[in-house]
Amino acid sequence: MLVTCNASAYGGGSSSSTKACVKPNFSEFVPAENTEVPSGSVFSFTASANTYPESIKVTVKGLPTRIKITPHNAGSSFKINGTLPDLLKGTHARIAIDASAQNNCSGAGGWLIKIAE
Repeated sequence: MLVTCNASAYGGGSSSSTKACVKPNFSEFVPAENTEVPSGSVFSFTASANTYPESIKVTVKGLPTRIKITPHNAGSSFKINGTLPDLLKGTHARIAIDASAQNNCSGAGGWLIKIAE
């Protein structure tokens, strides 16, 4: 009997005031993974509707990158556009994404591209 009481006191039940962490989701990466593109090319991706747009941060090979965020698909997601840094040439680069969603859930994503000489 003591074990049962302790087990129920430490969780297992659900609480209406506790919400599950749902991380932001990223998709529709352009250019596609491992594609070779010229330096200074435009890139884009989509972030799920639960993403706080002001929390989205993008780096390209560790360099901060300016982005433009617009509502997409009738408010069910966000479209993010940016430009690759001109100084990156003849290298592979990861376009890295960090963002937050409801309940302080953070998520990360990204993809690898090749930047031509």
